[in-house]
Amino acid sequence: MRYRTLYKTLEDHLDQKSYTIITGARQVGKTSLLRQLYTHLKEKEEVAVFLNLENKDVLDSINSDTENVFNRVVIKPKSILEGVSEKRIYLFVDEIQYLDDPTNFLKYLFDEYDINVKVVATGSSAFYIDKKFKDSLAGRKRIFQLYPLSFSEFLVFREERELIRDYAHMVQEPSYVTQYGVDAAFLFREYLTFGGYPAVVLEENRKEKRHILEELKNSYLRRDLIESGVDKEQQFLMLVKLLADQVGQMVNKNELSRTLRIDNKTVERYVYILQKCFHIDMVQPYHKNLRKELTKMSKVYFNDLGMRNAILGRFDLPRDRQDKGEHFENFIYNQLRIKHDAYDIKYWRTVNGHEVDFVIEEGFNQGYALEVKWNCENFRPNKYKKFKETYPEFPLSCMDTKNVEILTY
Repeated sequence: MRYRTLYKTLEDHLDQKSYTIITGARQVGKTSLLRQLYTHLKEKEEVAVFLNLENKDVLDSINSDTENVFNRVVIKPKSILEGVSEKRIYLFVDEIQYLDDPTNFLKYLFDEYDINVKVVATGSSAFYIDKKFKDSLAGRKRIFQLYPLSFSEFLVFREERELIRDYAHMVQEPSYVTQYGVDAAFLFREYLTFGGYPAVVLEENRKEKRHILEELKNSYLRRDLIESGVDKEQQFLMLVKLLADQVGQMVNKNELSRTLRIDNKTVERYVYILQKCFHIDMVQPYHKNLRKELTKMSKVYFNDLGMRNAILGRFDLPRDRQDKGEHFENFIYNQLRIKHDAYDIKYWRTVNGHEVDFVIEEGFNQGYALEVKWNCENFRPNKYKKFKETYPEFPLSCMDTKNVEILTY
Protein backbone atom coordinates (compact mmCIF):
# COMPACT_ATOMS: atom_id res chain seq x y z
CA MET A 1 0.00 0.00 0.00
CA ARG A 2 1.30 3.48 -0.87
CA TYR A 3 1.25 5.95 2.01
CA ARG A 4 1.50 9.72 1.89
CA THR A 5 4.01 11.57 4.07
CA LEU A 6 1.09 13.18 5.91
CA TYR A 7 -0.32 9.78 6.93
CA LYS A 8 1.79 9.32 10.09
CA THR A 9 0.93 12.81 11.34
CA LEU A 10 -2.76 12.10 10.83
CA GLU A 11 -2.50 8.70 12.49
CA ASP A 12 -0.89 10.31 15.54
CA HIS A 13 -3.68 12.88 15.64
CA LEU A 14 -6.40 10.22 15.88
CA ASP A 15 -5.85 10.07 19.64
CA GLN A 16 -6.36 13.81 20.06
CA LYS A 17 -9.65 15.28 21.18
CA SER A 18 -9.80 17.92 18.43
CA TYR A 19 -11.35 16.83 15.16
CA THR A 20 -9.13 16.09 12.16
CA ILE A 21 -10.01 17.99 8.96
CA ILE A 22 -8.10 17.15 5.76
CA THR A 23 -8.32 19.73 2.98
CA GLY A 24 -6.80 19.99 -0.47
CA ALA A 25 -7.57 20.21 -4.17
CA ARG A 26 -9.83 17.67 -5.80
CA GLN A 27 -8.19 14.37 -6.77
CA VAL A 28 -5.03 14.77 -4.66
CA GLY A 29 -5.82 11.64 -2.63
CA LYS A 30 -7.83 12.82 0.39
CA THR A 31 -10.38 10.00 0.18
CA SER A 32 -7.65 7.36 -0.16
CA LEU A 33 -5.90 8.80 2.88
CA LEU A 34 -9.17 8.80 4.82
CA ARG A 35 -9.81 5.15 3.92
CA GLN A 36 -6.30 4.17 5.01
CA LEU A 37 -6.91 5.73 8.43
CA TYR A 38 -10.31 4.04 8.61
CA THR A 39 -8.78 0.64 7.74
CA HIS A 40 -6.05 1.18 10.34
CA LEU A 41 -8.66 1.60 13.09
CA LYS A 42 -10.82 -1.28 11.88
CA GLU A 43 -7.78 -3.57 12.05
CA LYS A 44 -7.36 -2.46 15.67
CA GLU A 45 -11.03 -3.39 16.20
CA GLU A 46 -12.01 0.16 16.98
CA VAL A 47 -15.56 1.41 16.39
CA ALA A 48 -15.36 3.25 13.08
CA VAL A 49 -17.78 4.12 10.30
CA PHE A 50 -17.07 5.61 6.87
CA LEU A 51 -19.60 8.12 5.49
CA ASN A 52 -19.42 9.45 1.93
CA LEU A 53 -21.50 12.60 1.68
CA GLU A 54 -21.57 12.40 -2.10
CA ASN A 55 -24.16 9.69 -1.38
CA LYS A 56 -27.39 11.70 -1.38
CA ASP A 57 -29.23 9.34 0.98
CA VAL A 58 -26.49 9.62 3.58
CA LEU A 59 -26.30 13.38 3.13
CA ASP A 60 -30.07 13.92 3.43
CA SER A 61 -30.23 11.73 6.52
CA ILE A 62 -27.54 13.65 8.40
CA ASN A 63 -28.87 17.03 7.26
CA SER A 64 -32.28 16.13 8.69
CA ASP A 65 -30.85 15.12 12.09
CA THR A 66 -27.21 15.04 13.19
CA GLU A 67 -27.95 12.04 15.44
CA ASN A 68 -28.61 9.96 12.30
CA VAL A 69 -24.86 9.80 11.86
CA PHE A 70 -24.89 6.99 14.45
CA ASN A 71 -27.39 4.81 12.56
CA ARG A 72 -24.50 2.77 11.12
CA VAL A 73 -22.74 2.31 14.47
CA VAL A 74 -23.40 -0.74 16.67
CA ILE A 75 -22.20 0.97 19.84
CA LYS A 76 -24.14 4.16 20.53
CA PRO A 77 -22.50 7.27 22.04
CA LYS A 78 -25.05 7.31 24.88
CA SER A 79 -23.77 3.93 26.06
CA ILE A 80 -20.25 5.39 26.25
CA LEU A 81 -21.43 8.35 28.27
CA GLU A 82 -23.31 6.06 30.64
CA GLY A 83 -20.26 3.82 31.14
CA VAL A 84 -21.77 0.78 29.40
CA SER A 85 -18.96 0.80 26.82
CA GLU A 86 -15.44 2.19 26.85
CA LYS A 87 -15.11 2.22 23.07
CA ARG A 88 -14.63 5.56 21.35
CA ILE A 89 -16.57 6.12 18.11
CA TYR A 90 -14.64 7.31 15.05
CA LEU A 91 -16.65 8.97 12.28
CA PHE A 92 -14.86 9.24 8.93
CA VAL A 93 -16.73 11.81 6.85
CA ASP A 94 -15.77 12.29 3.20
CA GLU A 95 -16.62 15.65 1.56
CA ILE A 96 -17.93 17.37 4.69
CA GLN A 97 -18.51 20.63 2.80
CA TYR A 98 -21.65 19.11 1.27
CA LEU A 99 -23.47 19.33 4.61
CA ASP A 100 -25.91 22.21 4.93
CA ASP A 101 -24.16 23.34 8.09
CA PRO A 102 -20.77 21.67 8.74
CA THR A 103 -20.16 23.99 11.67
CA ASN A 104 -23.26 22.91 13.55
CA PHE A 105 -22.55 19.25 12.77
CA LEU A 106 -19.03 19.37 14.23
CA LYS A 107 -19.87 21.69 17.11
CA TYR A 108 -22.86 19.60 18.18
CA LEU A 109 -20.94 16.31 18.21
CA PHE A 110 -17.93 17.83 19.95
CA ASP A 111 -19.94 19.55 22.68
CA GLU A 112 -22.47 16.74 23.15
CA TYR A 113 -20.12 13.75 23.21
CA ASP A 114 -16.74 15.21 24.16
CA ILE A 115 -13.84 12.75 23.82
CA ASN A 116 -16.15 9.80 23.13
CA VAL A 117 -16.72 10.74 19.48
CA LYS A 118 -13.93 11.66 17.08
CA VAL A 119 -14.58 13.07 13.59
CA VAL A 120 -12.03 12.72 10.81
CA ALA A 121 -13.23 14.53 7.70
CA THR A 122 -12.18 15.69 4.26
CA GLY A 123 -13.20 18.78 2.33
CA SER A 124 -12.36 19.40 -1.30
CA SER A 125 -12.28 23.15 -1.10
CA ALA A 126 -11.18 25.41 1.74
CA PHE A 127 -13.34 28.06 0.05
CA TYR A 128 -16.46 26.13 1.01
CA ILE A 129 -15.18 25.16 4.42
CA ASP A 130 -14.50 28.85 5.11
CA LYS A 131 -17.88 29.81 3.71
CA LYS A 132 -19.90 27.24 5.66
CA PHE A 133 -17.89 27.21 8.88
CA LYS A 134 -19.72 30.12 10.45
CA ASP A 135 -18.02 29.45 13.77
CA SER A 136 -14.25 29.35 14.11
CA LEU A 137 -14.52 26.03 15.97
CA ALA A 138 -11.43 27.15 17.86
CA GLY A 139 -10.04 24.28 19.90
CA ARG A 140 -12.41 21.81 18.27
CA LYS A 141 -10.59 21.13 15.00
CA ARG A 142 -7.17 20.98 13.41
CA ILE A 143 -6.83 21.41 9.66
CA PHE A 144 -4.26 19.45 7.63
CA GLN A 145 -3.62 20.35 4.01
CA LEU A 146 -2.84 17.61 1.49
CA TYR A 147 -0.98 18.68 -1.65
CA PRO A 148 -0.29 16.77 -4.87
CA LEU A 149 2.55 14.27 -4.49
CA SER A 150 5.94 15.76 -3.67
CA PHE A 151 8.90 14.44 -5.64
CA SER A 152 9.83 12.05 -2.83
CA GLU A 153 6.22 10.79 -2.70
CA PHE A 154 6.29 10.52 -6.49
CA LEU A 155 9.25 8.14 -6.17
CA VAL A 156 7.36 6.10 -3.55
CA PHE A 157 4.30 5.80 -5.80
CA ARG A 158 6.57 4.76 -8.68
CA GLU A 159 8.16 2.18 -6.36
CA GLU A 160 11.70 3.46 -6.98
CA ARG A 161 13.06 1.94 -3.77
CA GLU A 162 16.74 1.91 -4.73
CA LEU A 163 16.68 5.53 -5.82
CA ILE A 164 14.85 6.54 -2.65
CA ARG A 165 17.58 4.95 -0.52
CA ASP A 166 20.27 6.56 -2.67
CA TYR A 167 18.72 10.01 -2.38
CA ALA A 168 18.44 9.70 1.38
CA HIS A 169 22.12 8.68 1.55
CA MET A 170 23.14 11.64 -0.64
CA VAL A 171 21.62 14.01 1.91
CA GLN A 172 23.72 12.44 4.67
CA GLU A 173 26.87 12.21 2.53
CA PRO A 174 26.97 15.12 0.01
CA SER A 175 30.07 13.66 -1.66
CA TYR A 176 28.24 10.41 -2.49
CA VAL A 177 27.48 9.95 -6.20
CA THR A 178 24.37 7.95 -7.01
CA GLN A 179 24.61 5.04 -9.42
CA TYR A 180 21.06 5.77 -10.55
CA GLY A 181 21.80 9.17 -12.06
CA VAL A 182 20.25 8.43 -15.46
CA ASP A 183 17.09 7.02 -13.89
CA ALA A 184 16.86 9.96 -11.50
CA ALA A 185 17.18 12.48 -14.33
CA PHE A 186 14.46 10.72 -16.34
CA LEU A 187 12.05 10.61 -13.40
CA PHE A 188 12.76 14.22 -12.48
CA ARG A 189 11.96 15.33 -16.05
CA GLU A 190 8.73 13.36 -15.88
CA TYR A 191 7.76 14.98 -12.59
CA LEU A 192 8.49 18.48 -13.90
CA THR A 193 6.34 17.71 -16.94
CA PHE A 194 3.35 15.87 -15.48
CA GLY A 195 3.34 16.85 -11.81
CA GLY A 196 2.06 15.00 -8.77
CA TYR A 197 -1.62 14.15 -9.10
CA PRO A 198 -1.71 10.46 -8.02
CA ALA A 199 -3.77 9.27 -11.01
CA VAL A 200 -1.29 10.94 -13.37
CA VAL A 201 1.74 9.51 -11.58
CA LEU A 202 0.38 5.97 -11.64
CA GLU A 203 -0.47 6.13 -15.35
CA GLU A 204 2.46 4.88 -17.47
CA ASN A 205 1.33 6.10 -20.90
CA ARG A 206 2.38 9.70 -21.58
CA LYS A 207 -0.62 10.40 -23.81
CA GLU A 208 -2.93 9.16 -21.07
CA LYS A 209 -1.12 11.35 -18.53
CA ARG A 210 -1.91 14.36 -20.67
CA HIS A 211 -5.50 13.20 -21.08
CA ILE A 212 -5.97 12.90 -17.30
CA LEU A 213 -4.50 16.35 -16.74
CA GLU A 214 -6.76 17.82 -19.41
CA GLU A 215 -9.72 16.19 -17.68
CA LEU A 216 -8.64 17.59 -14.33
CA LYS A 217 -8.27 21.02 -15.88
CA ASN A 218 -11.53 20.99 -17.79
CA SER A 219 -13.74 19.20 -15.25
CA TYR A 220 -12.50 20.07 -11.80
CA LEU A 221 -11.27 23.59 -12.44
CA ARG A 222 -14.61 24.33 -14.07
CA ARG A 223 -16.41 22.69 -11.15
CA ASP A 224 -14.55 24.96 -8.73
CA LEU A 225 -15.50 27.89 -10.94
CA ILE A 226 -19.20 27.03 -10.92
CA GLU A 227 -19.45 26.15 -7.22
CA SER A 228 -17.60 29.33 -6.28
CA GLY A 229 -20.22 31.47 -8.01
CA VAL A 230 -17.89 32.90 -10.67
CA ASP A 231 -20.05 34.92 -13.06
CA LYS A 232 -17.44 35.77 -15.72
CA GLU A 233 -16.24 32.35 -16.81
CA GLN A 234 -14.06 33.41 -19.76
CA GLN A 235 -12.26 36.10 -17.77
CA PHE A 236 -11.71 33.66 -14.91
CA LEU A 237 -10.18 31.02 -17.18
CA MET A 238 -8.05 33.65 -18.91
CA LEU A 239 -6.84 34.85 -15.50
CA VAL A 240 -5.78 31.29 -14.67
CA LYS A 241 -3.78 31.14 -17.89
CA LEU A 242 -2.18 34.53 -17.32
CA LEU A 243 -1.12 33.52 -13.81
CA ALA A 244 0.27 30.22 -15.09
CA ASP A 245 2.38 32.17 -17.55
CA GLN A 246 3.93 34.36 -14.88
CA VAL A 247 4.94 31.99 -12.06
CA GLY A 248 7.75 33.42 -9.98
CA GLN A 249 6.78 36.94 -10.99
CA MET A 250 5.03 39.66 -9.04
CA VAL A 251 1.31 39.80 -9.72
CA ASN A 252 0.12 43.25 -10.69
CA LYS A 253 -3.64 43.14 -10.15
CA ASN A 254 -4.15 46.53 -11.78
CA GLU A 255 -2.51 45.24 -14.93
CA LEU A 256 -4.59 42.07 -14.86
CA SER A 257 -7.71 44.17 -14.39
CA ARG A 258 -6.94 46.18 -17.53
CA THR A 259 -6.04 43.10 -19.57
CA LEU A 260 -9.17 41.19 -18.59
CA ARG A 261 -11.42 44.27 -18.59
CA ILE A 262 -12.80 43.56 -15.14
CA ASP A 263 -12.49 45.63 -11.98
CA ASN A 264 -9.77 45.15 -9.37
CA LYS A 265 -12.14 43.69 -6.78
CA THR A 266 -13.20 40.95 -9.21
CA VAL A 267 -9.56 40.12 -9.94
CA GLU A 268 -8.85 39.92 -6.20
CA ARG A 269 -11.89 37.69 -5.68
CA TYR A 270 -10.88 35.33 -8.49
CA VAL A 271 -7.32 35.09 -7.16
CA TYR A 272 -8.75 34.36 -3.71
CA ILE A 273 -10.92 31.56 -5.14
CA LEU A 274 -7.90 30.01 -6.89
CA GLN A 275 -6.02 30.07 -3.60
CA LYS A 276 -8.89 28.62 -1.60
CA CYS A 277 -9.40 25.85 -4.16
CA PHE A 278 -5.70 25.00 -3.79
CA HIS A 279 -4.60 25.79 -7.34
CA ILE A 280 -2.15 28.60 -6.52
CA ASP A 281 -0.18 30.11 -3.65
CA MET A 282 0.74 33.77 -3.33
CA VAL A 283 4.16 34.48 -1.77
CA GLN A 284 4.55 37.75 0.11
CA PRO A 285 7.61 40.06 0.05
CA TYR A 286 10.06 39.96 2.94
CA HIS A 287 10.98 43.25 4.55
CA LYS A 288 12.02 44.88 7.80
CA ASN A 289 10.76 48.39 7.25
CA LEU A 290 13.42 49.36 4.71
CA ARG A 291 12.07 52.23 2.63
CA LYS A 292 13.58 50.99 -0.60
CA GLU A 293 12.14 47.52 -0.43
CA LEU A 294 9.27 46.91 -2.75
CA THR A 295 5.59 47.07 -2.19
CA LYS A 296 2.82 44.74 -1.37
CA MET A 297 2.76 42.74 -4.61
CA SER A 298 2.91 38.96 -4.24
CA LYS A 299 4.53 36.32 -6.45
CA VAL A 300 2.41 33.46 -7.76
CA TYR A 301 3.18 29.73 -7.83
CA PHE A 302 1.02 26.76 -8.87
CA ASN A 303 0.49 23.86 -6.50
CA ASP A 304 0.99 21.30 -9.26
CA LEU A 305 3.42 21.53 -12.18
CA GLY A 306 1.37 19.19 -14.37
CA MET A 307 -1.74 21.31 -13.93
CA ARG A 308 0.26 24.41 -14.84
CA ASN A 309 1.50 22.69 -18.00
CA ALA A 310 -2.04 21.58 -18.91
CA ILE A 311 -3.31 25.15 -18.52
CA LEU A 312 -0.50 26.45 -20.75
CA GLY A 313 -0.57 23.49 -23.15
CA ARG A 314 3.18 22.96 -22.69
CA PHE A 315 4.46 19.40 -22.35
CA ASP A 316 7.83 19.67 -24.06
CA LEU A 317 11.04 18.62 -22.31
CA PRO A 318 11.86 20.93 -19.38
CA ARG A 319 15.37 21.76 -20.65
CA ASP A 320 13.92 22.92 -24.00
CA ARG A 321 11.42 25.34 -22.49
CA GLN A 322 11.89 29.09 -22.57
CA ASP A 323 10.41 29.24 -19.08
CA LYS A 324 12.48 26.36 -17.64
CA GLY A 325 13.96 28.60 -14.95
CA GLU A 326 10.58 29.81 -13.74
CA HIS A 327 9.12 26.29 -13.91
CA PHE A 328 12.00 24.92 -11.83
CA GLU A 329 11.56 27.80 -9.37
CA ASN A 330 7.93 26.72 -8.98
CA PHE A 331 9.16 23.20 -8.21
CA ILE A 332 11.51 24.53 -5.52
CA TYR A 333 8.67 26.52 -3.96
CA ASN A 334 6.54 23.36 -3.79
CA GLN A 335 9.41 21.51 -2.10
CA LEU A 336 9.98 24.32 0.42
CA ARG A 337 6.27 24.31 1.26
CA ILE A 338 6.59 20.71 2.47
CA LYS A 339 9.22 21.63 5.06
CA HIS A 340 7.96 25.07 6.05
CA ASP A 341 4.72 26.87 6.71
CA ALA A 342 3.77 28.66 3.49
CA TYR A 343 3.55 31.95 5.43
CA ASP A 344 7.25 31.65 6.33
CA ILE A 345 8.33 31.50 2.68
CA LYS A 346 8.90 35.00 1.27
CA TYR A 347 10.80 36.70 -1.53
CA TRP A 348 12.97 39.83 -1.43
CA ARG A 349 13.14 42.61 -3.97
CA THR A 350 13.93 46.32 -3.84
CA VAL A 351 12.86 49.17 -6.09
CA ASN A 352 16.43 49.21 -7.36
CA GLY A 353 16.04 45.71 -8.76
CA HIS A 354 17.93 43.75 -6.11
CA GLU A 355 16.16 40.39 -5.74
CA VAL A 356 16.37 37.01 -3.99
CA ASP A 357 13.93 34.27 -4.98
CA PHE A 358 13.17 32.86 -1.52
CA VAL A 359 13.72 34.00 2.05
CA ILE A 360 12.67 31.35 4.55
CA GLU A 361 12.02 32.42 8.13
CA GLU A 362 12.81 29.75 10.73
CA GLY A 363 12.52 32.04 13.73
CA PHE A 364 12.74 35.70 14.67
CA ASN A 365 15.43 37.29 12.50
CA GLN A 366 16.80 33.91 11.44
CA GLY A 367 16.47 31.52 8.54
CA TYR A 368 18.08 31.12 5.13
CA ALA A 369 17.73 32.39 1.57
CA LEU A 370 17.78 30.64 -1.81
CA GLU A 371 18.44 31.85 -5.30
CA VAL A 372 17.11 29.36 -7.85
CA LYS A 373 18.87 28.70 -11.15
CA TRP A 374 18.49 25.96 -13.71
CA ASN A 375 22.28 25.79 -13.44
CA CYS A 376 24.19 27.45 -10.60
CA GLU A 377 27.18 28.03 -12.87
CA ASN A 378 25.35 31.27 -13.69
CA PHE A 379 25.20 32.23 -10.00
CA ARG A 380 27.21 35.35 -9.17
CA PRO A 381 27.44 35.87 -5.37
CA ASN A 382 28.56 39.51 -5.71
CA LYS A 383 25.21 40.31 -7.30
CA TYR A 384 23.57 39.68 -3.91
CA LYS A 385 25.90 41.86 -1.86
CA LYS A 386 23.05 44.19 -0.86
CA PHE A 387 20.99 41.34 0.58
CA LYS A 388 23.94 39.86 2.46
CA GLU A 389 24.78 43.23 3.98
CA THR A 390 21.17 43.87 4.99
CA TYR A 391 20.37 40.37 6.26
CA PRO A 392 23.60 38.65 7.40
CA GLU A 393 21.49 36.32 9.57
CA PHE A 394 19.99 34.75 6.41
CA PRO A 395 22.79 32.81 4.65
CA LEU A 396 22.25 32.76 0.89
CA SER A 397 22.93 29.78 -1.39
CA CYS A 398 22.09 28.71 -4.91
CA MET A 399 19.78 25.79 -5.73
CA ASP A 400 19.77 24.12 -9.14
CA THR A 401 18.71 20.88 -10.84
CA LYS A 402 21.97 19.18 -9.80
CA ASN A 403 21.38 19.36 -6.04
CA VAL A 404 17.63 19.05 -5.91
CA GLU A 405 17.78 15.96 -3.64
CA ILE A 406 18.80 18.24 -0.76
CA LEU A 407 15.26 19.61 -0.67
CA THR A 408 13.62 16.36 -1.65
CA TYR A 409 14.58 14.56 1.56
